[in-house]
Amino acid sequence: MARVVHPKKFFTSDEEKKIIEAIKTSEKSTSGEIRVHLTKEIKKDPIKEAVRIFKILKMHKTQQRNGCLILIGLKNKKIAVIGDKGINDLVEKNFWDDVIKNMIANFKIDCYVEGLVKSILMIGEKLKKFFPYTDDDVNELPDTISNEEI
Repeated sequence: MARVVHPKKFFTSDEEKKIIEAIKTSEKSTSGEIRVHLTKEIKKDPIKEAVRIFKILKMHKTQQRNGCLILIGLKNKKIAVIGDKGINDLVEKNFWDDVIKNMIANFKIDCYVEGLVKSILMIGEKLKKFFPYTDDDVNELPDTISNEEI
């Protein structure tokens, strides 16, 4: 059965809970922040659009500049994954591409939740390596899936 290509209806409530739980699990071991943003369609270059949304979501305001955004265009099946300066300066050059490859492989077999959860956990492990959790850590950004057209 084909999924509804609408950001607010793409995932069921249970699926959304699994994704949010993956974000929470990842963020328990790092000071980094992970956000997922669904949009109906990415009409521009995916990276440029991710940068624009990153700023609108105020992800560049984290204390250590270690926010990561997963952007998914549902209709045209475009994906971008970006990190702020703090994490970008530390990860391997191909890390974001590896995250995207994982999602694409899972999405191709209609395993959207599994692919997204695995990618979130991959990012969480990398954030943990460079930005381990500290006792004074605060959750700087919401863990919910962002799906407003912005």
